Amino acid sequence: MTSEKETSDTKPIRPRRSALYMPGANARALEKARSLDADCLLLDLEDAVAPDAKDEARTQICDALRDGGYGARELVVRINALDTPWGTDDLAALNALPEAARPHAVLAPKVSRVDEIDELVTDLPQGCALWIMVETPEAIFNIESLAARAADSPLAAFVMGTNDLAKEMRAALAKGRAPLMTALSLTLLAARRYGLTILDGVFNDIADEEGFMAECRQGADMGFDGKTLIHPSQLAMCNALFAPSEDEVAQARDVVAAFAAPENAGKGVLKINGKMTELLHRDMAARILAIAEAITARQEA
Repeated sequence: MTSEKETSDTKPIRPRRSALYMPGANARALEKARSLDADCLLLDLEDAVAPDAKDEARTQICDALRDGGYGARELVVRINALDTPWGTDDLAALNALPEAARPHAVLAPKVSRVDEIDELVTDLPQGCALWIMVETPEAIFNIESLAARAADSPLAAFVMGTNDLAKEMRAALAKGRAPLMTALSLTLLAARRYGLTILDGVFNDIADEEGFMAECRQGADMGFDGKTLIHPSQLAMCNALFAPSEDEVAQARDVVAAFAAPENAGKGVLKINGKMTELLHRDMAARILAIAEAITARQEA
């Protein structure tokens, strides 16, 4: 399961459209997750688990990882913070797993300072990437220094904790997320500067499909790689909205082909399907095709 840290220039594209939280205390949910169409499974030991169920949840997640059967889904374990009674034990249990059974990444909550990343890295299981939750005002003010650790540590992803962030800000969870846009944008910019994956926060109202669709579109338009989810019913829509459309893929193919044609060698601007297209659009098109191919590969695995 484990994978080496990927760099922004050399890493293969991996679809992370949907990242579904699965409560570690719910054995049936861990079993069901093997058949769900999620790009990432966030096996949760933190918020979704009551204090008196932490030990049981830890055991069940480790057993599920040993048993395997999750196919091409990316497996990430959200541990408890190291300043809680359970965080150190969470990491110890993951370290005790056979290397082949370890998750692809460990997700740490409420990371706000660089020294907290250093502490996590010390006990991070070998071969696991580090993902961190961005969910405090302090983290937002330190976001560039946090992201910069991607250069010399296993840090690979930011995950927005929008519920906790709104709580700390005393902000409303309003439609359109105006109170959170500064924090979302700053975190996304830092992630892009340092080559990190970044996932948008959860949408709480499972019954509000229209609101969920709007928030997925907003996140995709902003540039998030995908979105964290709280219920399997959100998977299909999220996967569709964070994937390139058929029209986008067709246009991307035309752009890449046009710039690759011998007669266009050395040209920096072309008119393709009625649109003025520059080399930067060719690079964007190549990424769209890579994402589409990666999605197909995951679905066929």
